[in-house]
Amino acid sequence: MKTFKKTLWMLPVLFAGVFLSSCSKDSDSDPAYVCTTCNDTPQGIAANDMSAKGLYKGIVVGSTGTISIDIQNGSNTITGVMVLDGVTVNLISNVSVVNGETYIAPFTGMMNGSAVTLTFQVGAGGEQPTMVSADIPGHPNATFILAKETSTSLIEAFVGTYTAGSDSGTFNVVLSTSLAKWGYIAKDNQTGEINDGDGIIADGNKLMEDGRHMATINGDELNGSFADSNGTTVTLEGHRTL
Repeated sequence: MKTFKKTLWMLPVLFAGVFLSSCSKDSDSDPAYVCTTCNDTPQGIAANDMSAKGLYKGIVVGSTGTISIDIQNGSNTITGVMVLDGVTVNLISNVSVVNGETYIAPFTGMMNGSAVTLTFQVGAGGEQPTMVSADIPGHPNATFILAKETSTSLIEAFVGTYTAGSDSGTFNVVLSTSLAKWGYIAKDNQTGEINDGDGIIADGNKLMEDGRHMATINGDELNGSFADSNGTTVTLEGHRTL
């Protein structure tokens, strides 16, 4: 897919990475989609705001889904949950945090009877969370974007789709309205090509990239359309799942 800017985004501290099943309303009279399992206020605790400990959330592309990592966020446990193509994978790690040091640890679980191993890394102050490696049976090229949720900044993840003429694919977003920042990964269904980018959030809900309005967040729904550099109309649809 060649309609999105090919730039790996890297935002400081709260957004870093190796960087939608669609849900659209049939008519204006249909009720708006609501994520009943999503939190509307930050779950990160203040004591962990500048620590490797805390709560991390993000998106997965290849197939599509979300992930959350909980490193002693108000407890002594270190766990994770990945939802990939609707399948939930519970993860656990036994590597303890050492204050003042970069945290790197394998998280393991089972998916459809097969072992999953994800290696997560984050700086001593909670900066640049990333998935160093991923061994997911059936998903050899999974790509992640992760962000740290603090006591003042809620992280939201949206999964969805794009269409551009005869082209189509996955379009997943992670964002923070309090920080007015967002990032995305798009994957072409036909070629498997990955594109990614980032931008600012204007007026509390408009996702902007290089001055271009790409989509709008309305509650737990994401919708938008814009013309790419070739004049092709790109349409985005998605919904929040984390």
